Amino acid sequence: MKALILAAGYATRLYPLTKEYPKPLLLVKNRPIIEYSIDKLSGLRNIDEIIIVTNSKFHPLFKEWRKTLKGIKKKIRLVDDLTKSKDDRRGAIGDMHFVIQSLRVKDDLIVIGGDNIFDAELERFFSFTKKHLLNPVIGVYDVKRKTSAAHYGVIKLDKDKRIIDFKEKPQNPDSTLVAMCLYYFPKKKVCLVKEYMDTRAGSYDAIGLYIDWLRKKEFVYGFVFKGSWYDIGQHKALRDAEQYFPD
Repeated sequence: MKALILAAGYATRLYPLTKEYPKPLLLVKNRPIIEYSIDKLSGLRNIDEIIIVTNSKFHPLFKEWRKTLKGIKKKIRLVDDLTKSKDDRRGAIGDMHFVIQSLRVKDDLIVIGGDNIFDAELERFFSFTKKHLLNPVIGVYDVKRKTSAAHYGVIKLDKDKRIIDFKEKPQNPDSTLVAMCLYYFPKKKVCLVKEYMDTRAGSYDAIGLYIDWLRKKEFVYGFVFKGSWYDIGQHKALRDAEQYFPD
């Protein structure tokens, strides 16, 4: 199994912090955000390689950071997506497609956002995926309030945890379950990223559009995480993570 960390965004909502510095390397509790995900992925036996996709602007900074990373036994590969600004960015789905095609990925694949931070372990998530070996699985989190859910992709699950509805940032959510940037794709379904890219025009940045397309085509399941989760998209989320995330 391969793991892919998405770290090629330009994070304009976090300016000026991210104007000349990548969001995944910002510190929370004196550690780069991305290292929390690497720790969790490193503890999983099935993963033989962690791929980090960056952009050309910040690729040198990731290379310097990589030299400081100690005690990680997994192979870590940095991939430059060859973009240089927000105007030519590929977006989350575009970067997934770029990596899959460039590296010819034919393994089971877990994808995680480089700006996500959570304290739950991934073992239970992977136990859940083993029950659905032929189906994609998405990490889901209960934000408790519908007003908060309106800022995310909102999910509805049936009794078997299959996703039966998805809406990207709805004005009036009918669920408090939201999609985390955490995805499992069995190797036979990895090709669906290319199919999506081939059949759609326009921006691929909204990963929620892909989820909605995918769940209408395949059975897609959701695993609900417990504990704390922060999607570091804005200054408030960064402050909240720094203040409330467990040491």
